[in-house]
Amino acid sequence: MNQLEQLKQYTTIVADTGDFQSIKAFEPRDATTNPSLILKAVQKDEYKPLLEKTVRDHARKSTSEIIDHLLVAFGTEILKIIPGRVSTETDAHLSFDTEGTIDKGRALIALYEAAGIARERVLIKIASTWEGIRAAEVLEKEGIRCNMTLLFALPQAIACAEANVQLISPFVGRIYDWYKKSTGQETTGADDPGVQSVKRIYDYYRKFGYKTEVMGASFRNTSQIVELAGCDLLTISPELLRKLAESDAPVTRKLSTEMAQSADLEKLALDEKSFRGMLNNDAMGTEKLAEGIRQFCADTVKLEKLVDALR
Repeated sequence: MNQLEQLKQYTTIVADTGDFQSIKAFEPRDATTNPSLILKAVQKDEYKPLLEKTVRDHARKSTSEIIDHLLVAFGTEILKIIPGRVSTETDAHLSFDTEGTIDKGRALIALYEAAGIARERVLIKIASTWEGIRAAEVLEKEGIRCNMTLLFALPQAIACAEANVQLISPFVGRIYDWYKKSTGQETTGADDPGVQSVKRIYDYYRKFGYKTEVMGASFRNTSQIVELAGCDLLTISPELLRKLAESDAPVTRKLSTEMAQSADLEKLALDEKSFRGMLNNDAMGTEKLAEGIRQFCADTVKLEKLVDALR
């Protein structure tokens, strides 16, 4: 078996792209999108008709509403290809607005349901700020499942689990990027700080019985991916999926509930004050969360300009 086939024995594979035509060959169960991926996709010739049709069909609505329809249009097309769930992101400008995020999550689910898609097949992606986590807690109680993104630090993961969210997406590659830049050193395999972060979160969840799913995300190379074999899910770009499919190097399980029981971890009590304090003391987590929100906001603005140019 190739590496992708071996990985599927231990982990659910998710495609990380808005380019839904590129994922068919890899047969992922789920797929994830974000503003940057959608922006990249709509600039390709094959997806411009979908953008143009969405703008044309909803021309009288606000730019923000048209973008919601565009995100759902992409998600609906993706769900025609995969058997599982698609993740659709809320506007990053709402990252510190609990009520605004709740409203946006409800609006996106309403659009999916109007298109005949059951809410169980959709994950609403929300930034893992304190405000975002509180919004997800409310949405989960309404049966709207959430995927907490831009997650870089253990306090974020603990707060998400305590809020009973469906799934978290801890970022491997962006953690690696930060440490490489700050230390000038490159790391690989089990020494990769991004890999270590996800393993710590996974072990914490399993050791203390949390049900929230862990989906490693934001990979830079296949070494990071195979080191997390056994994680609940891994969301992988088409480029890296292709590399895994072209390699027959061995893949062994690195994470499991049984292994997690022996992890040297202490259960932490967390409220808003301790969450903010712990995150503030984590320079990498604080910087990458802020940077990620800024980048998604910038790409949303670019997407708005594309929409407005067609109106």
